[in-house]
Amino acid sequence: MSVITFKPKQVVKRLLSSLSPRALDVMIKRYGLGDDTERMTLEAIGKTYGITRERVRQIENFALASIKKSDSFKKESSTFEELNKLIISMGGVVCEEDFLMHVSKDLSTQNHLYFLLVLGDQFKREKEDDYFRHRWIVDDKVSMKVHEAIRDLYKALSHEDLIPEGEIVAAFLSHLKDVSDEYKNEEITKRWLSLSKTIAKNPLGEWGVAHSPNVNARGMRDYAYLIIRKHGSPMHFTEVAKAITQIFGKKAHIATCHNELIKDSRFVLVGRGLYALSSWGYEKGVVKDVIAKVLKKEGPLTKKDIIDRVLKERYVKENTVFVNLQDTKLFKRTKDGKYAMA
Repeated sequence: MSVITFKPKQVVKRLLSSLSPRALDVMIKRYGLGDDTERMTLEAIGKTYGITRERVRQIENFALASIKKSDSFKKESSTFEELNKLIISMGGVVCEEDFLMHVSKDLSTQNHLYFLLVLGDQFKREKEDDYFRHRWIVDDKVSMKVHEAIRDLYKALSHEDLIPEGEIVAAFLSHLKDVSDEYKNEEITKRWLSLSKTIAKNPLGEWGVAHSPNVNARGMRDYAYLIIRKHGSPMHFTEVAKAITQIFGKKAHIATCHNELIKDSRFVLVGRGLYALSSWGYEKGVVKDVIAKVLKKEGPLTKKDIIDRVLKERYVKENTVFVNLQDTKLFKRTKDGKYAMA
């Protein structure tokens, strides 16, 4: 079911009816309103007519002004009011791409909608910058508060943070002040978050800093990190490779995946082919290294205590730990039967 009651192409056709042939052609080319949906630049249009880009700009501006003065424009007031109410219902400020896709998936229809937004005096367009995407605004006060809240939320995030969607929505709302409660629902909040170029969601639905590899995963290592982190416990490299293919749709060769896990300090081998995240407290090293670390930290311990502590960090058999304890160059037995560093 359509979210609008009017037909954008028919409305635009009526609005363009009063223009001269050349002005009409310029508007069709400039906004992609014909069979060719590509919007042409001022320079490209100028070349087709043998005139400067500035002259094309003048024709465009004159055509827009003429349409706004026409009777046809006055008759379409209900169309612009409907668009205005739709944007208000979506939060008063909307990402241009998301809004057009919300109304129609058809590119030609989207171009006609965009043209109507350009014509409507109640719609203000803010261009994309380093922090925000192209957006349309009908409520300046709400827009200002939303932009400020997004900036504050971004400042509060670290490069490593990955936050579930429910938590990022709650965190965003905590920064949003003096905005009507009717706007404070999850759907609108997520639309507002989509305005940001600094905060984004990864393919697993977790939010963080947009340029972080945790969000903008670009290679096998980043995919593997997200997979193991989501799993919550050590995984065998063959399972990691399989999950990367299933979840991200990326062909992950088992040998390649294994090599990437070995090279990256974010991963620790904790058993035969099993990898965990170093951020979970695991440290690199073989079983002997883990035993040494435990004894240096806690002093002499019984065999059972050593095995218990090592098995928290390595997925190996108890006998493997005991065999490693027999290295007399590293470890010794004390008079009371405990083990200590040699």
